[in-house]
Amino acid sequence: MTDNRLLPAAVFGGLLALGVIGGGALVGQGVIHARAGDRTVTVRGLSERDVKADLAVLPLRFTASGDVLSEVQSRIDGDLGLVRQFLSAQGYPAEAVTLGRLEVADTRSREYAAQNGGPRFILAQTVIVRTTDVARVEATTRALNDLVRQGVVLQDFRGPSYVFTRLNDVRPQMIAEATAAARKGAEQFAKDSGTPMGPIRQATQGSFEILPRDGDGFEEAASVNKKLRVVTTITYSLK
Repeated sequence: MTDNRLLPAAVFGGLLALGVIGGGALVGQGVIHARAGDRTVTVRGLSERDVKADLAVLPLRFTASGDVLSEVQSRIDGDLGLVRQFLSAQGYPAEAVTLGRLEVADTRSREYAAQNGGPRFILAQTVIVRTTDVARVEATTRALNDLVRQGVVLQDFRGPSYVFTRLNDVRPQMIAEATAAARKGAEQFAKDSGTPMGPIRQATQGSFEILPRDGDGFEEAASVNKKLRVVTTITYSLK
């Protein structure tokens, strides 16, 4: 004989089981939707631009040596006059030329200095040309042999430094170009995956790089022609 009390219990247990299964299904759907809501794509956009330096700095360091300080000083003064005449002939105004510090070395006063019979005094003077006339500095660099022929001993000559000073003028447009390139890449990804693209989740602008345009081991400061580069990294949500 069947116990009538077992029937309600069985029915209740069945309903409870269905509730657990149904609840589990809803929870599963919730996880799926949460993951879909968190889907993102991270893309990078590049902007490059060729520019030309608008400032040149040309240091000219020359030396003289000897055993009598006054004589060495006199030769340095004479070389300084020759350098000034040379730069004037190259077309530089007086305000473009500045006089650096005078360096004086007494080799006999150095502790443990080798007594090799060399000159006692070595003097070095630096003259610095700073100008926005970059083409003139390029021409001057090629003409330095004329100065050397006059007996001026140039030391540690590394050439001029060329600087691009108008980065702030091109920065906004380059950032816009890099951002547009990143968005284009994200749109293509969303199209290929069949997923609508949502708003920006995160954006990072990389630092601007100034590189020698032609590479080949040239230092950036030694190159008149330069390449500006910036990369933006943007994360978009996917719907």
